Amino acid sequence: MSDIEEKKEDLSIIDTFKILFGASKGFWLVNMVNFGDGIAYFGVLTLLTRFLGARLGMPDDTTSMSVSMFTGLVTLFMFGCGFISDKIGVRRALTLALAMLLTGRFLLVMSPAMGNGLSWGASWFSLLIMAFGSGVLQPALYAGAKEYTDSRTATIGYSLIYSIMNLGIVGANFMSPYVRTSDTFLTVRGQQIPGLGLGVDGVYLMCALITAGMLILHMLFFTRKVELECCSEPTQEKHDEAKKSWKEKMKELPFNDARFMFFIFILLPVQTLFAHQFLTIPDYVFRDFPNEVSAKFEWISGLNPLIIVIFVPLIAAFTRKANIVTMMIIGTTISALTTFLLVPGPNLTSLLVYVVLFSFGEAVWSSRFYEYVADIAPAGKVGAYMGLAGIPWFMAKFTTGLYSGKMLEIFIPKTGAHDSGTLWLIYAGIACITPVSLILAKRWLNAAVPKQ
Repeated sequence: MSDIEEKKEDLSIIDTFKILFGASKGFWLVNMVNFGDGIAYFGVLTLLTRFLGARLGMPDDTTSMSVSMFTGLVTLFMFGCGFISDKIGVRRALTLALAMLLTGRFLLVMSPAMGNGLSWGASWFSLLIMAFGSGVLQPALYAGAKEYTDSRTATIGYSLIYSIMNLGIVGANFMSPYVRTSDTFLTVRGQQIPGLGLGVDGVYLMCALITAGMLILHMLFFTRKVELECCSEPTQEKHDEAKKSWKEKMKELPFNDARFMFFIFILLPVQTLFAHQFLTIPDYVFRDFPNEVSAKFEWISGLNPLIIVIFVPLIAAFTRKANIVTMMIIGTTISALTTFLLVPGPNLTSLLVYVVLFSFGEAVWSSRFYEYVADIAPAGKVGAYMGLAGIPWFMAKFTTGLYSGKMLEIFIPKTGAHDSGTLWLIYAGIACITPVSLILAKRWLNAAVPKQ
């Protein structure tokens, strides 16, 4: 064992944070962008079905397809654009990504003013630009976490990337209703303070301005000098990886690993529930609940990232010795079964309990997913396995949008009778395929995990 590895084992969490706070300015500048984009990206995504449908007049099926294409392209571009930060460096990759996102978000804000003939096309073009920007940004953030941490702080660094992004989501969901509606949000010394009442357009303008602010701060503070000071030294492993051809890299992909392929794709049914959080839940709340509920919709949606931020590290700490597949079964079962709470019909208490329990289930299984993938990956192929593990999430985001809009038109139309209970019964039944299949395959899946 090397001296560095010994120091890593001896370091407490507090000591690790002290090193991370004191030694890597680049890491925190990366996370400044991470936090700000968490606000802007999810500020846009949370209300996107409402913007395209109610503001631009798209039918439900066109709206769902548009949102699905956008989120799917983000993931697709992430697969293809990861090389950009390797080629031009994290700092310049973030600059490029922020410039693209700023252009796309401002274009989206302006699209309603372009008239019926151009507004749809302008919104689609803006979503394409934003998808590319996010596809460059996300790999650059994780490359930054790797570049600006060392062996002592890498684990905490990666977890902070995820947590800080979720804090950004919490921030977006907290600010959005205040900007969007004119409802009273605060009472100070008996004086009621209403929201700004700027509508979804105002929220999107806020997201564009936050992106502009991030780009300015990034260019001012994340200088070439800072980049050189914070970068870790190139390793032989990096040089060897850079020399590999695309053909060699494709041969390393684990398509022939039956357990791995089963494991990542059997999660697709429960992952459709995550896509419904932005494809179905917004219109469900706005169409089936009174205005005082829909006015605070983003706060309801914001419970999810808040619970994730709090419970993911806690659950991981308390269950670190538990069987990974067992935790996956428990977590996916909670996420799937809680959807049945929505079957009796619209009820605010049921909706809130659903969001809380669904999020808790996500906190139980989400972090263990990548742990299992890393455990079964052969030595030297962890990166290849991790990269391919994201494909089902891409498929969930893309395929769910192919039918979610049509399902809304059938069960929760803009006008006419509503039957949301049947809608959620169908979606809950689909999600249950995952935990049932994991239970049936548990022994086979566990056989691939190395004994501790």
